Amino acid sequence: MTRKVHLITTGGTIASRRDESTGDVVAGLDGQTLRAMLHDPLPGIDIEVEEFCNLNSFAIDLPMAFALATRINELLALEDCEGVVVTHGTDTMEESAYLADLLLASDKPVVFTGAQRAADEPDADGPRNIADSIRLAAAPAARGLGAMICFEQEFHAARDVAKTHTSRTDTFMSWEHGKLGEIDAGAICLHRRPALRRAYAPSAIEPNVTLIRLAMGMDGGYLNYAADHGSKAIVLEGFGRGNTPPSVTKAVADVIKRGIPVIICSRCPRGRVLPVYGNGGATDLQRAGAIFAGDLSGHKARLLAAVLLGQGLDHDALRAEIEYLGG
Repeated sequence: MTRKVHLITTGGTIASRRDESTGDVVAGLDGQTLRAMLHDPLPGIDIEVEEFCNLNSFAIDLPMAFALATRINELLALEDCEGVVVTHGTDTMEESAYLADLLLASDKPVVFTGAQRAADEPDADGPRNIADSIRLAAAPAARGLGAMICFEQEFHAARDVAKTHTSRTDTFMSWEHGKLGEIDAGAICLHRRPALRRAYAPSAIEPNVTLIRLAMGMDGGYLNYAADHGSKAIVLEGFGRGNTPPSVTKAVADVIKRGIPVIICSRCPRGRVLPVYGNGGATDLQRAGAIFAGDLSGHKARLLAAVLLGQGLDHDALRAEIEYLGG
């Protein structure tokens, strides 16, 4: 029986070629061209191509990513659609994938993929990544896994995966929780299922969520500036377990008194935030009312806050959802 997979293209390196006049690598290949570049015939799978946009992913913003997630849900609602594959630039792929996962209205799989090498390079990695992703999206075993990233013969949960290298083809990894599985000679080898998932259905998301990464000696000025200029929530990537310099800790307390949620993550790539240290550290942030986001990265916590605020959750409900999904 033929299984139908919808392929949505958005640009990125996978759809890019080098401009001979400038030397720049620029997205420009359309979806049908990407489809024609596949070396694998993918027997038994019918592929329907749709071009959503044609941008390098550093140009994608939250409203555009929300529109992409909305379109994914529309396609998944089609009776003959088994799954959706999205080609996307790697710079912000993990963010679009996690947003899609938070908004997913179906148990059908959604697979994001892309490339680290442009389409006109002799060893381009895009065609194989697309073929593997289409196989994964068509596989009954992939149902219920949510949105994923499939790259270099491995697939990862959107919540856990991170781009870890600027240019290598094995850039995507899930340090803390491990990959979901791999694709070996065309076979889907599933190792685990993601546990920390929740789906929401806001009519819009709140784009005014600020992410601030802290460094030694920073003060509360950036935090106060964000609060004064329309931020509806602020995510702080603090030190270690989630500590902040004393002046930042004081600014957090002041901002929370103004009704703006402050969410604490760690700038470390592994481990969970936890209020352990006093004298202006994370225990004082906890007493001030800050929300601790477990092992969620700062940019994933920002997306979650954008969705939850769009859903209209109050502060207590916001805290409960972030603490649950933070693990």
